[in-house]
Amino acid sequence: MSLKDKLDLQRLPRHIAIIMDGNGRWAKERGQDRLYGHHEGVESVRNIVETCAELGIGYLTLYAFSTENWDRPVYEVNGIMELLVNTIRMEVNTLSKNNIRLSVIGDMDMLPPQAQREMEEAIALTSQNTGLNLIMALSYSARWEIVNAARKIALDVKNGALDPAAVTPEVWEKYLCTAGLPDPELMIRTSGECRISNFLLYQLAYAELYFTETRWPDFRNEHLYQAILNYQTRERRFGKTSEQIQQNEEIIS
Repeated sequence: MSLKDKLDLQRLPRHIAIIMDGNGRWAKERGQDRLYGHHEGVESVRNIVETCAELGIGYLTLYAFSTENWDRPVYEVNGIMELLVNTIRMEVNTLSKNNIRLSVIGDMDMLPPQAQREMEEAIALTSQNTGLNLIMALSYSARWEIVNAARKIALDVKNGALDPAAVTPEVWEKYLCTAGLPDPELMIRTSGECRISNFLLYQLAYAELYFTETRWPDFRNEHLYQAILNYQTRERRFGKTSEQIQQNEEIIS
């Protein structure tokens, strides 16, 4: 039986988030420039996006470029931005053909103008698609997002548009980049690092975390199946006891 056949299709995570780590190290291990790893990582993106669409996953968020990544060497940043522009241009028709909707979270104003234009056009072209929601985290960091949300809330309070007493978790979430999106249920990080690295800190509160040694350019559908199988072995309690969860499942069944 293949890994795919072992999946319980009734218990798939609705939203998967991935920290695509290890491109540079993968390239250096092969005596190549770091940008070579980023180029090869694009194939992994294609494979995982297609796999999620095929499985019927509702949402896939990919951590493509953090606000901290702007501090990397200029040649690498410029190379990644050029790769981003070229990839969007090449893939947008495929996204539309596969009914995939593209969106972005992060500080888009920091992206080069050409990258902004390509991204905005791709978002518009795929906006009516109803299949997989592909969310790219670009120039994103969770702390930036949280501070940005706090500023917006403070401004609305100052202008009388919001009562401070009315700020609930549900209201707060409307000010985040991910407003309207379900929280990730499974977060995957490749390349062996066991940390979240400023990624969706608020939204990952109850996500199941999965870490793999596999570098991102080597990550393919079989690795994704393994992560989902691991997720399906876990009991998601949300602060309740195992007995409560079992009782609820018995009532539903």
